[in-house]
Order: sequence, then C-alpha cells, then structure tokens
Amino acid sequence: MPRVPSVSPATGKQVPSHFIHTTDAQFVDNAGRTVLLRGVNLSGADKAPVGAQSQSLEGFWEAGERGDASFVGRPLHLDDGSADVHLTRLKGWGFNMLRYVVTWESLEHAGPGTYDYEFMDYTVRVLRKCKEYGFRVYMDPHQDIWSRFSGGSGAPYWTILACGINPRNFTATQAAIVHSEYPTPADPTPAELPAMIWSTNYGRLASQTLFTLFFAGREFAPKCIIDGQNIQDYLQQHYIAAMGQLADRIRDAGDLVDECVIGWDSMNEPFEGFCGYADLNTVPTKQGSTLKKGPFPSPAQSLRLGMGAAQTVDNWTFTSMGPKREGTVTIDPQGMKLWADPQSEPGGVHPRWGWKRDPGWKLGTCVWAQHEVWDIESGAVLAPDYFRYLVNGDEVAFIDDFWRSHFQAFANRIRESHPEAILFVAPPVFVPPPQLDERYLKGRCCLSTHYYDGLTLLTRHWNWFNADALGIIRGKYSSNLPAVRIGEKAIRKSIQEQLGYLKDDAKILGAYPTIIGEIGIPYDMDDKKAYGYTDDGKYKGDFSSQQKALDASMNAADGPNALNYTIWNYCPDNSHEWGDGWNMEDLSLWSHDDLKPTSQYRMGANGSSAAFLLKHGHTSALPSAAASSVSLATLTPGETSSDETVVSKPSLVSSVSDWDNVYDFLTDGARAVKAFCRPYPTAVVGVPIDIQFDISKAEFKLKISVRPEDAPQSARLGLSSPDSESPDEAELPTEIYIPMVHYASDKVLSDVQRITSPLSGSVTPSVADDPLSKSPDLSRFPHDLTADPLRLSSYGSSLLSLNVNVSGGRWAVSGQTLKWWYPVPATGTHEYTITVKRAGGVIKTAEEGGAACTSFWRWCLDGCCSIM
Repeated sequence: MPRVPSVSPATGKQVPSHFIHTTDAQFVDNAGRTVLLRGVNLSGADKAPVGAQSQSLEGFWEAGERGDASFVGRPLHLDDGSADVHLTRLKGWGFNMLRYVVTWESLEHAGPGTYDYEFMDYTVRVLRKCKEYGFRVYMDPHQDIWSRFSGGSGAPYWTILACGINPRNFTATQAAIVHSEYPTPADPTPAELPAMIWSTNYGRLASQTLFTLFFAGREFAPKCIIDGQNIQDYLQQHYIAAMGQLADRIRDAGDLVDECVIGWDSMNEPFEGFCGYADLNTVPTKQGSTLKKGPFPSPAQSLRLGMGAAQTVDNWTFTSMGPKREGTVTIDPQGMKLWADPQSEPGGVHPRWGWKRDPGWKLGTCVWAQHEVWDIESGAVLAPDYFRYLVNGDEVAFIDDFWRSHFQAFANRIRESHPEAILFVAPPVFVPPPQLDERYLKGRCCLSTHYYDGLTLLTRHWNWFNADALGIIRGKYSSNLPAVRIGEKAIRKSIQEQLGYLKDDAKILGAYPTIIGEIGIPYDMDDKKAYGYTDDGKYKGDFSSQQKALDASMNAADGPNALNYTIWNYCPDNSHEWGDGWNMEDLSLWSHDDLKPTSQYRMGANGSSAAFLLKHGHTSALPSAAASSVSLATLTPGETSSDETVVSKPSLVSSVSDWDNVYDFLTDGARAVKAFCRPYPTAVVGVPIDIQFDISKAEFKLKISVRPEDAPQSARLGLSSPDSESPDEAELPTEIYIPMVHYASDKVLSDVQRITSPLSGSVTPSVADDPLSKSPDLSRFPHDLTADPLRLSSYGSSLLSLNVNVSGGRWAVSGQTLKWWYPVPATGTHEYTITVKRAGGVIKTAEEGGAACTSFWRWCLDGCCSIM
C-alpha cells in the first residue's frame, strides 16, 4: 500500500506533483519521500508598521486612534533589489520553509470591517517572490500580549476600545508595560527596558482581561454586549474574517495556494487570560504568569490599580537561580483608570468606530466589578474563584472549553479559501493540544509548538547549568531540584528530551508531523559583548557563546527527534541598538550591523524593511530588481573608497555580486552561522531516525530506516525519467543539504584567505592544508537568480570538499546538495547510514580562535567557575 494517496484526504481531488502530504507523522512529498521543512520566521519586524518600532513614542497613540498605520513594506522591500538579496541568503543557508508573520492590525487597522487590501496585495507579491526562490510557506497570524498598544503585537487599536478599555492609561495603572513609555510616559528611556519584562504582561490586567473576553466572554462577561453580540463573538468574528480576507486574496492570486503557501498556523501563542485562575488573591503558578520581574501586582491588586487605587506590590528581579523578591514598590495611578470614560461614547455609540454598546455595559467601571467579582469601594475580592468554574459548575479546562471552539471556527474559514490547507495546530505554549475531530483536520494537519531555552533567553547568558523547564511545568518533578542539569552535555541532552516530549504531543491529534514554529537564542548576550559594547570592544565579533547556545537547540531538533522547525527569526531591520525593533528582543540570525567593516558594500535599514546595498563613494543608481532573475555576474565591486563614510544616497544594487565569493556572501552579517547553517536531509527515501552534527568537527551522520512501501515514484513529481543508474536503486535519491559554511572547498575559500582582525566581526576561514590555486570561475558568483539562486548546482561537487562514507548505495554532489541512492528492501526494514566530513579539516572562524579562548579564561578568572 503506498504511503501517500493519489487523492487528497481533504477534498478527494487528484493531488498535483507539488503536493505536500502529512502522513505517518511526517511531511511527505508526492513521490513518497519524507521531507524535512526547516527555515525561519520572516520576520520579527512585521509586528509593527514601517518606521514604527516599539521604542518610538512619537505618533504612537495617534496612529492607533486614526487607524492609518500601513504595514506595506513588511517584511521585505520589493522594488530595490533587497528582497532578492535576503531571500538568496536564506536559500543559500539551506532553508526551505518560511513562517510568514502577519498581524490582525496589518489587515484591519482602519476600523471594524475595513480591510487594508493594499497590504494584502503587497503580501501576495512577497509570497510570489518567496515562491520564486522555492520556499514553502505557512502563514502565521501573530500576536503577543494582544496588541502592540498593550505592550506586544497583533490586534488593532480599536479592539482595546471595544473592550471598554483606555489604553493610554496602561502604564499608569501597570495594566501593561509599554516599551515606548518605559518607565514613564513623561520621561521614557526605552533603551533601559529589562530583558523579557514584556512577557510579564501576561500576568497583568490588560492581557488577562482582553484574552478572557476574546475566548470566554460569553461565559464570564455576559453583560459585555456590543452591536448586539457578546464581546467574545464580536472580537472572534472580526479576527477570523480579517484572516479570511487575506486567505481569499492569496487564493485569488491563482499561483500560490499549495504550490507555495501550504497552510496556516492558528493564533500565535494564545493566552488563557483569567480562565482557570484558582484564586484572584494570589499569583498563579501555571505557565504564562510565572515570570516575575519588576513591580508585579497580584490579580486582586491589578483590579484595584485598574480603578485608580494605589497599591504596594512585590518587586522582583530575575537571577540565574530564578525570580528573587527584592522588597516592594508602591504604584499610584493618581486616579487614572484603565476603563474608558463614559463620555467617549455619547449615547452608547463610538463616534470614530461606530459600534453601539449595550446599556448594561457601563463604561468607566471595571468590567469584573460589574460581574460582581470584586467590590470597588472596599477593594475586596468577592468571588476569588470566579474564573475557576463554568456556570454549570465544572472546573475550567481552557483548551477544551474555549480554545478548541475558536480553532474550529478559524479552521473552517481558512478551508473556505484554501481547501487543502495544512492546519498548523498551535495551542498555548507548552500545553498539549486537545483531541480534534477529523472533520476539521481532514488528514491535513501538523502540531505547531514553540520552544526556547528559557534560562538563556532571560539571563542573556549561556550558563553552565540549566533545568528541564518543560518537565517542571508538566509536573514531572516533586521539587525543582531534580530538574537541574549541570554541564553542557547534560544541558544538551535535556533540551533534546524536552523537544521529544513536545513532538510526542502530536500523537493526541493523530499520526501527524510536528514543527517547532519558534526556536532561537538572543544575540545580545552578556551586555552585548559580541557587539563590542564591553571591554573596550575586545570581544567584538565573538559569537562563541551564541554559537554554543544555538547549537544546543538545533542539536536538540536533530538526533532521534528529526524535527521540522522555523527559527525565530530573520529580521532585515535588525540593529545592535534596538535588536529586532520590538521590546529589545534581539534574535535575528543576521544583522546589517554585523557586516564586515571592510566590506565595499553595506546593508542598512532606511526607515523601512529594505536593506539597501550601499557602496562607498558611489551614488549612481543601478537597475531595480523587481524579479528574481537579476544577474549576479554583470556587476563587479568597484574600488574601495578611502573615505570610510557611507554616502547618504544609496546605490540600488540589483545583485549580490558585490561580495568576493559565495562563502563571503553567506557568512557576512550572519551571527553564529555555524550553528544554524547545518546539514540535514531535505528529502528522504524512508524515514530519518537519527541526525547528528558535530560543528567542532564538521562531521554529519544520518541514519535512515527504509521499508518496501517507501519506494518513491518519480512520475508523481512530474519527472519523465528517474535519476537512478541501477535497477536495484530507488527511482529518486535521498537529498541532503551540505552547507558551504562548513564544507566549502579551498578553491572557494581562496579569495578570503586574508589576515583580518579576529575582533572585526568578519569570518576568516583557515584550512589545514594549503589552498589550491585561485579559480575565478568558482570564487566569483555565477549567473542568474532563479530556482537555484546562487547557481551552485552548475559547479557539481567543485564547491565542496567532502569525505563521504555510506553503508550502501552511491552518492553524488550538485552544488550544496548531496544525492544518495540505495536499494529499497523487498521485505522487512533496512537501515542505512551516511557520514560526511570535510576533507582538509574544519574551517575555522574568528570566533573559534583567540577571542573565544580569551573569553573563556576571562570567564574563569572572573569567578564564574567557582562552583568547580
């Protein structure tokens, strides 16, 4: 029986050659090969409009009130050639999957039911560009803490007003921490926003209320009626309709659905709000509200603050050993209230947005006081377990009682526009999914879960100890002590086990694959040491700690897990000063601030997401690159100007020929590139059962299991004849991405065998043997940017220096792809293994040389090893 059906389980229609199946807990191509989908989130900058990063207060509130913010230009600029450069880089890194970040605000910012079709059409253009480069895409309806106006991203400004809330008083009441107003609107210093303090907003009144109304308004806020609907229905219907409009636009494009856009994530990191809180007088210990950092009120204190009453709250700091209480802080809203002034809606009608509020919903008064949860005059909580039980007396199970029904409604609407859509099921972080009826999944499903090394993310440091965070959250341990892991080996094993637990959650849904939708590390570790911000710039360009941290996460996705993933994130606007431009997060794999200072061309943001190529001392504009077929060889880098000042008027260079060679291009501006640019099987005859990659040795090992039913059928990919040379071999090969970053031949490296300061931020390869004579044909970029953007395949195996051992079959190399043919057993199961090393030794980079060694000994001398 074939592994993949010839007709779709969702529609019963014949499947096309490009179809991606979700079967046997794997993604499978139409020929029957297991496919690993690995890539990035594009992009973290999509959380805000062009020119409106989260640190900027000027015009922030006014833009929301007008509803005129435009997201056109997120994530890529399409008219200056920069989109081609970014996508070429991502493709060259071996990525084949993009999680495409889009917010509700970008679609419906102008008011309820008023859609931004210009942005939708722009999105279609970007998706077509992604398709040209061969990327698969799944759409990500992204939110954090509800909205950028409540300290996060996602929903339009008007949704907060619809909930009867005045967002201008978030900071005063501590209902949310807003980056641009930190610590106070009168005297903001947004650069001082503490790392990850934004996530404490999940334990504050704004998000607790907004998410409760969105998911469970009918149950817990029956008085909240607007335009004749409960607020839950009003918000959910607008959200789903907006995403449906975008899905319609993508469908109507005619060349994107299934060929490029293979599915939709459900709402990013949905939050329970108050649902399930056992006692409003205490801070719950459940995930989502456990991070305590800075002044942190209890739920009861938040309710009082929301009505303008001063409260003395616990103050917390986060140490390497976890949250630590440091005294108290008094928060005084000075009479300002979270709740909207009744005069803002004369006669119950909003003068700007047009909705009519039911007279039973009184503005100016806490919505939870109106539902007799607490008493405003005394401040006493009257029903501390109000959110713990349903009206029928059953204890609340958020994901079963509220999230599932929303997911089903969302899934139905997406399937109207995209019948074959793979539904990426994304429950709250670290929460297993519920059982979902096959009427909704229809054989087209994937578990989409997230994972971050929390200790590294919070401390901005690669620690010598860590903990099994998932095990703690899911009650695996009677106390936290047994969850502690000491030493890098134990930490790496623990992270891999945690990802294994998350992968197992997919079994609840059925035999469906898992993708880690977000995984990554902060690059601004240790007070931005790698940026030269400390020690008089001594460690500038030293990303060794970041490499260790990221490799631990990427290694965890390898091994027996063999997971699909999309790393968070690739941000074309990233800078050392503001990171990804959102709440001081700095997780982008690439930054224009990390381009080599000796580069003849610089890439920088000019207020939009465009990353222009700037040539020193040259201002003439070159042809725009509106399509991906721009030449990589027609332009050559000019003479480097002695003037080190980048001119203000950019040259719109339409190619990436301005780097000396392919290796230089793929490494320039990349951070810890050896950790994320790693070999992996992109298509497997059989199933990968173990993936190992040792970056210190550039040694890759893959073990696969093959059954008779795994024999691929090349005709189902539209191929006229198989690649196989032997009747015993499978018609199609297993294909493995082999990155130049680790395996480039000496000929490719010859142009960059030059002495450069190890602290300059450049990547300086050094091979063990003597470099071969320079070959211009290999060191210069080849022609054309099409399916193979760098045209590496035209050089066969000449770009890589490999030592390959296989347990069976034969292999060949084309560009950065190793093709491996072997027999498929007639009966039973057979295992094959392949090992790939770099012939000539590991390519050394600056961060692995003297700077890293100096960093290690300094770390020891500073007392960080005292426990030993």
